[in-house]
This record gives sequence, C-alpha cells and structure tokens, in this order.
Amino acid sequence: MFDVQKVRAQFPILSQTVNGKPLVYFDNGATTQKPEVVIDAIAQYYTEFNANIHRGVHTLSQLATDAYEQARNTIQNHLNAKYNHEIIFTSGTTAGINLVANGFAKFVKEGDEVMVSALEHHSNIVPWQFLCEKTGAKLVVIPMNEQGELRMDKFEKLLSSKTKIVAVNHISNALGTINPIKQIIDKAHKVGAAVLIDGAQATPHLRPDVQELDCDFYVFSGHKVCGPTGVGILYGKENWLNALPPYQGGGEMIKEVTFEKTTYAELPHKFEAGTPNIEAGIVLGTAIDYLNGIGFDNIAKYEQELLDYATRKLLEIDGLKIYGTSENKASVISFNIEGIHPYDIGTIIDKLGVAVRTGHHCAQPIMQYFDIPGTIRASFAFYNTREEIDIFVEAVKKAQMMLT
Repeated sequence: MFDVQKVRAQFPILSQTVNGKPLVYFDNGATTQKPEVVIDAIAQYYTEFNANIHRGVHTLSQLATDAYEQARNTIQNHLNAKYNHEIIFTSGTTAGINLVANGFAKFVKEGDEVMVSALEHHSNIVPWQFLCEKTGAKLVVIPMNEQGELRMDKFEKLLSSKTKIVAVNHISNALGTINPIKQIIDKAHKVGAAVLIDGAQATPHLRPDVQELDCDFYVFSGHKVCGPTGVGILYGKENWLNALPPYQGGGEMIKEVTFEKTTYAELPHKFEAGTPNIEAGIVLGTAIDYLNGIGFDNIAKYEQELLDYATRKLLEIDGLKIYGTSENKASVISFNIEGIHPYDIGTIIDKLGVAVRTGHHCAQPIMQYFDIPGTIRASFAFYNTREEIDIFVEAVKKAQMMLT
C-alpha cells in the first residue's frame, strides 16, 4: 500500500512554512524535492570518501570510483540499457542534447532535415538550430493540435529520406502531454533517421525501457528524479556513441596524447572529459534506487489520482481554462483565468504558501500557438496530497477575487 504521509515524512523541506503558511510545493516540473536518504548520501560522500575518481591508486579514490561506477550500473539497470558503457554522465538534459546535436554535424549536410516537435522545451530546439546553422540542414517541426497533442498524420508526411534525426520529448513540460514515442521511433527508423528522446519530464513519473523503445538516445536530469542538480544521463546505443566524435577534450577522455596526435578513450570515458560531478553521480544512483523502492506503478497510479482530482476542482472556477487536454498526460496542469495575467496569480498564491511556476516554461512556441503570454503550471509529485490541492484551489480563488 502506498502511504503518502509516510513518504512525506522522508522529505524534510515539506514540513516548513513559507510566508507563515504550510508549504504547498507544486513546482515539481522544475525540480523535485529531496528525500532524507539522498541528503544523507551527499553528506556521506563528503565525510567518508571524497576523492577524485579513475586516476588514484589510494583507498579513497578507489572507494569513490567504485561508488561512481556502481551508480552507472544502477542507471543502466533502471533504463534496461544493454551495456553500462552506454550510460554517459552529463551535467543534465541540456548537456546531453547538446552533446548529440554537436556530434551530429558529422552526419548532417546541406539539404538534410532535422525534426523536432512543437511541444519541445527550448533545450530541445536551440541545439538543433545550432546544428542547422552549422551544416545548412533544415529544421522541420511536427505540429500540434488544440489538445496539445502531436499531429501524427502530419509527422508521417514530414518524414523522408532527408530526415537524419528526430528529437522529441517523452512528456511535455508545459502541458503534460505524453507523446507516442514508440510510434515516433518506429516510423523514424523506417526512413533511416535516428531518434533522441528528451526524458526530463518523463523519468519522475515512469520507468523507460530503452531497449523496448529502441530509441537511439535518451536523456534526463538528476534533479527532476529526487537527485542533485548538476548531473544528468545520456543513454546512447553503443554504435551511435562510437560513431559520434567527442564533445569536449581534456583529461579522462583520452587514451594517449602527443603533440602530433591524440587518441580517445573507449566508452563511456570518451564523453566524460575532466573531473565529473562525482558526488552528484553517486547520489543520482541513490535517488533512482529510492524511486524504484517506492515503485513507479505506485507513483503513476497515485499521481493520476492527484491529476484527476485537481483537474476537477480547478474546472469549477469560473473563467479558468486548462491548456493541454490530452487523455494521455502526466500530473501537470497548465491554466489561465480569463482577464488575469498568470504572473499576478502566481505572486499572490505564493504569499499563501503555494509554489507554482508561471510564464512560458521555456516553451515559447507552445504559448505562441495558443496566443497567450504564459500559463500557471501546477506540477504534482507522489509526495503531494489532495489536501494540498484543496489549499491550492482556494488560493487561486482568492487571487481571482483580489484581481477582478
């Protein structure tokens, strides 16, 4: 049985007050809070075996190296990757996308096409624009509909032998839409295109199986799965990672250096130049173990209940419109109230202890599609409650009353 109160007790920050009110934290799409086991693991690293990894023969270095590589194995098992060297530590989702986009300059030429979707975060748009500017390739966009869903009929028509890579998110950060990525991957592969999946918003809610999906790349960030900031994962199929050139040069990513020529290390070190964020990498493994201990089936079921309840309660408010109404969506609600700027509501409800995100959510093309300046986004996690939703809804009603 999933016991939310037992879970909440494991998150120290949830017991604090904000502006004299109990904290209601509904900004999980931006970053999740951290359980005690993660916080303790950070302290344990720095108090027991802080040392640089892979290079030292001394005991602390070996302990740190073993813990770091065990975290890599943990994430390999979590994603069901075939090999542990297909797991590359990065600084986050953005870094993983940039690594792939930069390397794809080797495979893309003028006249080729790079495809993204209308639902993307800026971090899955701008790196591909860089690639197109560098190579002369064309950026092609899969359109969306009024429900915030991708137009799959249009996607199929846009695919061609010119398509070299398709980059789409698993779940939209702005609308919560869960995209049909398996279908996208299969159809892209039929025309010979590679596929990168931005899993930043998906990994807190579900457990992706990269072999079943057959994606070529999958990226996510540690801080959105109850782990530290400054660490993320790029999964890549072995053949693609071997084919891509290194993204950065420096220590660790080399086999031999002379002034005449440098040869590169084998995977995964080829893409992990310099001293990594060791503590964060190790603790990301701790966070993944923690979430698997709760169980992603339990998380998905409970968060769906929160989403259904919050949607029902919010729609009782006059003038409120929800953006992103796909039947297949994660626990994210983006909405506006007629005649009121989203920033004003966000500011007022913060005074009542409620934390939400307002603005364009680094997804300006979505806001342009709906012709709005932004939305109020409430994003729920497995440690939130119905009681918090009630507080949130009352806070929104109060803000509406004050602003009209």
